[in-house]
Parts: sequence; C-alpha cells; structure tokens
Amino acid sequence: MNKLLISTTMLATLALAGCATTGANNNNAGNAIGTANEIGMNVFKAAIDNQCRSQIESQSAWRIASAAMSDSQEEAVKARVCGCVSEQAPQQVTIVELGNAAIDPSYRTQLVAKVVAKSLQSCYASFTK
Repeated sequence: MNKLLISTTMLATLALAGCATTGANNNNAGNAIGTANEIGMNVFKAAIDNQCRSQIESQSAWRIASAAMSDSQEEAVKARVCGCVSEQAPQQVTIVELGNAAIDPSYRTQLVAKVVAKSLQSCYASFTK
C-alpha cells in the first residue's frame, strides 16, 4: 500500500509538472513546477526516513546500544539521525534519478537504499561524538 501511494504521488507530481509547463503564463508554470517538485521531494524524504529507520534497527550495534535506552530515547535518536539522512538526500540525487524513481519501483528502491547507505554512517557518527 505504501509503495502504491509513493508511486502514485510521484507520478502525479511529474504529471502536474508537465501540465504546468504547457500554459501561456510562465509565472504560474514556474510556481506549479516548484510546488510539484516540493511535493515529490517530500515523498522522497519520507521514503528515505522509512528506509533509514529500517536500516538502523537491523544493525547489531543499534540493538546493543538501544538495550540501554527507553522507547522515547530510541525514538529521539532515530528521529535525529534519520532527519539528518533525509535532509542530505536531496543533495545526493539528480532530477533524472527522481524521474526514474517515479516510474520504476525497483529503481526507486535501489535509489533510496543507495542514498540512505551514503548518509546514514556520517549522520550517525555526527550524533555519537
């Protein structure tokens, strides 16, 4: 269900961007493209956050460290680390990659995994210093 929602939203974003550029008023087209891009990026960041949390929970170091934490402490650390990863995500992808991710679910999964892998260690390390 989540994958379907993400796919639908990304496709709608691309469709809106395409429709917006056909209008005669370039100001409105620019605003619509900016809005569509923002929506698409928010969806991408949400996918990144979900993948980040899954990867954190699968690490043995996390399981050991989280044993000494309360549930609220665990959530706070995940939120800080995955927030960092989500914020770095847009800097690590191109618009072409985002377009391909909107069309191809397997590419989207690979892209999200690649971006999370690149950012997770650096973000986690910055919070554990």
